[in-house]
Amino acid sequence: MPFWIWIIIAVVIVGLLPLPILGYYLYSVLLVRTSKKKWGRECSIPDDEEYKRMFDIGIAWDQQYAEYKQPVEIVSDGFRLVGEYFDFGSDTSVIIIAGRMESLLYSYYFAEPYRKLGYNVLVIDNRAHGLSEGKYHSLGFKEYRDILRWGELLHDKFHQNSIVIHGICIGSCVGLFALTAPECPDYFKAMAAEGMYTTFHDSFVNHLIDGHHPVQPATFFVMLYIRIFGGADVVHDGPVYRIDKLKKPILFLHSREDVFSKPDEVQRVYDRCQSEKKLVWFDKGDHSRVRINAPERYDETVIGFFQHLDI
Repeated sequence: MPFWIWIIIAVVIVGLLPLPILGYYLYSVLLVRTSKKKWGRECSIPDDEEYKRMFDIGIAWDQQYAEYKQPVEIVSDGFRLVGEYFDFGSDTSVIIIAGRMESLLYSYYFAEPYRKLGYNVLVIDNRAHGLSEGKYHSLGFKEYRDILRWGELLHDKFHQNSIVIHGICIGSCVGLFALTAPECPDYFKAMAAEGMYTTFHDSFVNHLIDGHHPVQPATFFVMLYIRIFGGADVVHDGPVYRIDKLKKPILFLHSREDVFSKPDEVQRVYDRCQSEKKLVWFDKGDHSRVRINAPERYDETVIGFFQHLDI
């Protein structure tokens, strides 16, 4: 082979080599817990006034009801996972599932409507978050099994007859995967989903567009690494592909200002849903920030939905 051809091949390889390296770096930043401090028990965006306010309100809620709280833990897929259980004397509990980067401290913020319903409240450090073990975030494709284990704990140890789920962002995906799993027990009754997306691929692309970043090649390599290390096909699988398997009631809570899970995208998920369902729109609020912009209406919506189910 002529020397000039070798030169061209070398130039192409050197030119393309940074792309998979940069792709893995981005994947690692987003979905790999590289240290115990990462995704720990603190406010994930402390410089954001609105987000910090949500976090502080949640901490105040915990302090107000600390006497009802006890630490709990399970083992799922070999990982020790930890949580906190607020026992308000009911035989019904909610499991609050936070999104990426958040510990159980973040979930306190969403607990009040369920306390008003009289439910007990379980907040959890998701796998690879807070004080729970784990390294990779699999975007619900493995974490849903953790939710089923938490349900077993509530049912078997705390004698809970009914369990509902409240998921935020990726947490709503995790909850949906749990409720549509063939092995999901009957005592899981329903869920509320804030910021449900079609697929993580679509949400990731929306993030890039909103940040004025090029969609490719970052998307290709991040999706590839999710498949390799997370065991998840987030391009061809996700809520929009699983929602038609749901047999339990679901409440969708969504902001018209959400640019990461766009209104037309959640409408697609909602339209494919065949179970009892309700979609409630809120005019204000970024992704995962619906309640802070309309707390009374948010809580009334949640309370009304679950009271209607008579769980």
